[in-house]
Amino acid sequence: MTNVVELRSIYKTIHEHEILHDINLEVSEGEFLTLLGPSGCGKTTLLRLISGFEEPTQGSIRIDGHDVSGLPPYQRHVHTVFQNYALFPHMTVFENIAFGLRCRKVSQPEIKERVSKVYKWLS
Repeated sequence: MTNVVELRSIYKTIHEHEILHDINLEVSEGEFLTLLGPSGCGKTTLLRLISGFEEPTQGSIRIDGHDVSGLPPYQRHVHTVFQNYALFPHMTVFENIAFGLRCRKVSQPEIKERVSKVYKWLS
């Protein structure tokens, strides 16, 4: 199975305060990952590093086998589902689920198929 996301020796320091210390993680294709922990433990910081909104103080982040250090968020093809609802109120459920796929210019037939799978998974 191929690793989709790999974190190697990730450290993040903000104002001399170490937020993340030597994080190593592999997420393989088809795996579903949930980050759980108390407030302030670094979950959001880790997601921001993976998505490119912040850079690690030290370590490397690979997505689909490519080092993404220095790449802006729009070139990483990573999406975050927030704890609080972040839906577009003017869109249907289908349109909200399909939004990210449309941004990636996935074909309409594939969007329909993939959103249908999500519907089945949720029900």
